[in-house]
Amino acid sequence: MAREGSKSKSPKEKASKGGGALTHIDASGEARMVDVSAKEATERTAIAEGRVVMTKATLDLIVSGNAKKGDVLGAARIAGIMAAKRTSELIPLCHPLALSKVTLDIAPDRKLPGCVVRATVKVTGPTGVEMEALTAVSVACLTIYDMIKAVERGVRIEGIHLVEKLGGKSGHYRVDE
Repeated sequence: MAREGSKSKSPKEKASKGGGALTHIDASGEARMVDVSAKEATERTAIAEGRVVMTKATLDLIVSGNAKKGDVLGAARIAGIMAAKRTSELIPLCHPLALSKVTLDIAPDRKLPGCVVRATVKVTGPTGVEMEALTAVSVACLTIYDMIKAVERGVRIEGIHLVEKLGGKSGHYRVDE
């Protein structure tokens, strides 16, 4: 994973710029919420992704709309959006944010077989939305599992990760895939 446009820095340089330091731990080792009051409000976007792997038969049930609990992908999409909006209630020390955009794209993938879940979250504010994007993907994946577990208990949730981050002091990040 590489940060676009960044040069290699020593661990000491990274720590002094926040790249290697834990920002939610104070000098005495206590957990704390980061003070973002002096940070400029800028547009920030984060994209996260994960996969729900299942049998082809279970995927066929989802795609055909014949799952016993109803519209699996629609329910997962709404759950992911709701989760992004409530991230600060779920993750300790996350700032509550007035999100300006949350989208969840869920694509059935017959090669997995399963579903690829991707969340895009946007805000104009003093802190990023990586946790909101990751939370949206996590809860959407869990919702898919919940809605199909009666048919298949061996479903796997895999590969939840940050794909891209734009904006803020640290700039642009995109995972190498």
